[in-house]
Amino acid sequence: MANDQSNSANPNVNLTYRRKKNAEEMKHQLITFTLMIFLTLIAFFAVKYDGFSHWFTKPFILLLAVVQVIFQLYYFMHMKHKGHETITIFIYAGLAVGSIAILTFLTIVWI
Repeated sequence: MANDQSNSANPNVNLTYRRKKNAEEMKHQLITFTLMIFLTLIAFFAVKYDGFSHWFTKPFILLLAVVQVIFQLYYFMHMKHKGHETITIFIYAGLAVGSIAILTFLTIVWI
């Protein structure tokens, strides 16, 4: 670990706190992983089911993909923690530039 210094005079307090926080973090990651598997199964069902038209299926799968990317960024890439603000700004700026570029090219092609 990078920070082995104790914040209190009693090292058992810090160890207990870290174990509790690690257990809570693992619980959140398992819940998120299970939810992502469930969203993937929903996407497979949407493709396999003949009752849905492709006009519904394609945007629905893209929506599920966006939700999964958000889950992966915030829970598996630990972007919800403090200290990742700069990286978050760069990712959102790249997402904005990429979205504007895609929208621009789609507009040019459709005109």
